[in-house]
Amino acid sequence: MIKSWMVIGIVVLLVGLASNLIAPSDIKWFNRLQRPRWLVFEKAIPLIWTVIFICGAWSAVIVWEKSPGTQETWWRMALYLLLEIVTMSYTSVMCKLRSLKVGTIIGGTGAILSVMLALSVLQVSEPAALLLLPYILWSPIGTYTTWAMIELNPADV
Repeated sequence: MIKSWMVIGIVVLLVGLASNLIAPSDIKWFNRLQRPRWLVFEKAIPLIWTVIFICGAWSAVIVWEKSPGTQETWWRMALYLLLEIVTMSYTSVMCKLRSLKVGTIIGGTGAILSVMLALSVLQVSEPAALLLLPYILWSPIGTYTTWAMIELNPADV
């Protein structure tokens, strides 16, 4: 029998792979953008997001295991999936549209969704809600960073 953590892990992986189909020209656009001087942690961002996604998947497993198959659990799983899709669309959509404003909006949407999800999950499991805390804390930092880049790259709004 397939375990819930396997299904959730596969979904996370598939959404992540599907969203990383970015044209080389779009990557070049992103790489040429000016960054704020205080952005000294950029090389750590992939590791930070990896930890955040592991925590999110673990949170989803806990929620699923508490009440597998109920309508409320399916709605929460849909919200986890929506949050991942929004998060993973940040880079690909922002780069395709070449718009830091779009990136800021997507980042802000993810921040709001993460709080909504955590409040919903808190009704089921405190540990599952706490596992969403890294997302809740990091997302505004990433969103603010993108917003700060707008002033440095006025042609890429």
